Amino acid sequence: MAQGILVFIEEREGKVKKTSLEALAAGRKLADQMQESVTAVRIGGGELSVDLAQYGANKIMRAQNELLNAYSTEGYCAAVVQAVKQIEPRIILSAASSMGRDLLPRVAARLGVGLAQDCIEANIVGDKQLECVRPIYAGKASAKVQLLMTPAMATLRPNVFSAGAADASRKAEIIDFTPELKPEQIRASVKSIQASVGQKVELTEANIIVSGGRGVKGPENFPIIEQLADALGGALGASRAAVDAGWIDHQHQVGQTGKTVSPTLYVACGISGAIQHLAGMSSSRYIVAINKDPDAPIFNIADYGIVGDLFAVLPALTEEVKKLKSS
Repeated sequence: MAQGILVFIEEREGKVKKTSLEALAAGRKLADQMQESVTAVRIGGGELSVDLAQYGANKIMRAQNELLNAYSTEGYCAAVVQAVKQIEPRIILSAASSMGRDLLPRVAARLGVGLAQDCIEANIVGDKQLECVRPIYAGKASAKVQLLMTPAMATLRPNVFSAGAADASRKAEIIDFTPELKPEQIRASVKSIQASVGQKVELTEANIIVSGGRGVKGPENFPIIEQLADALGGALGASRAAVDAGWIDHQHQVGQTGKTVSPTLYVACGISGAIQHLAGMSSSRYIVAINKDPDAPIFNIADYGIVGDLFAVLPALTEEVKKLKSS
C-alpha cells in the first residue's frame, strides 16, 4: 500500500539546491498532516553541504551508479523510478527547476500517472489526496488540481515554499541502492557545466532580481543594471526583447519563454510589462518598476513605481544602496 512522500533532491558538487530544500520542507509539512514519513532521494553518495534530515527527511536514499556521475534524463529517470517502486510513496515532489521540469514528466510517464507542474500551493485534502494550485493562462488565473492517481506527482515553484530553519535534533536512516542501468539506456548526458561569468546568484533561486528590457537600449548599458543587482546582492535578469536583440544571454531571460522566478524583490528597469514577461515574475513578493513611460503596463502590477529615465535613476539608486550597506 502506498505511503509517505518521496522528494527528489537536486545537488551540484555536493551542494544541495535551495529549491530542493524548499520542496523537502513542503513534503515534511504534507507528511505531518498525514502522519507519514518523508524519503529524500539523491543521486550519488558523497558528503552534502547540509543534512537533509534537518529539513524533514526520515530516510535518505542514495542511488549510486557510475552511469549517474553526470546528469542524463534517461539515467536519472530510471534511478528515480526504481526508487519509487522500492518504497511505493503516496506522493512524489520536486522543485520546478530546469532539472525538475526535465526529469519529473519522464518519471510520471514511466509510472503512468499525472503531474502538476510549477505549483504555488500544495495541500492534503479528503482521503490523503494531494491538491495543488498552479498558475494558468500566463499567470492570469490559477487552477486548483486534485491528483487522484497514485503516486501523486508535483513540482513546486522556487522561492514560493519556505525551506524553514534546520532542526538539528532530526536524524534520518541512510539507504544505499544501485539502480540497474545499461550504457545503451543513456542516449544523452551532460559532459561539462560552464558557470556564467559574473552571475553570482542563480536566477531561479535569487531573492532579489534586477532585470533590464528594451529601455536599456543596448548591451553596452547592461552594466548599469548589473551594478544595481550586485549592490543589492541579487541576480541579473532580462526581458525577451533584450535577449532577442542579442544584448544578453538567454539564461538571464525571465518570462513565459524564459525562467519563472518568485523573488522577494523584483526590479524591472526599462521593461514595458508584456504579458509574456509578467507570466515569469508576477508572483514576486514586491515589484519595483522603473520606466519613463507612465502608461507602461508594468506599473499596473508594481508595488512601487518610478517614472523616470533609468540612466539617471539607476546610478543614483545604486549609490544609495551602497551608502546604506556601508553604514
